[in-house]
Amino acid sequence: MAATGHRAAPEHTHPDDVTVANALAALADPVRGTLVRELAGSADWTRTCGSFDVPVGKAALSHHFTVLRAAGLVEQRDEGARRVNRLRRAEFEARFPGLLDLVLRGD
Repeated sequence: MAATGHRAAPEHTHPDDVTVANALAALADPVRGTLVRELAGSADWTRTCGSFDVPVGKAALSHHFTVLRAAGLVEQRDEGARRVNRLRRAEFEARFPGLLDLVLRGD
């Protein structure tokens, strides 16, 4: 079977299906913290995966987004050749009230 050039749509975990331990583990990594903070300061669906200022390569960045999706923090969709992101702030806040605000404050 010939490759079509299309990548599979990313799988997402709803925050209701995430444990607090998994959420904390995802947020504890400094690179993922940067991604979440930058998404928090951006409008939904405006940031492509390559637009973040983090000191990791493409494969590592893909892994970090996979972890954030699995923790219910980030939703991604493909728009043409670009993959865009949004922070699932409202959904995550409903599941873990106040946790995201603590992370975003950086205390």
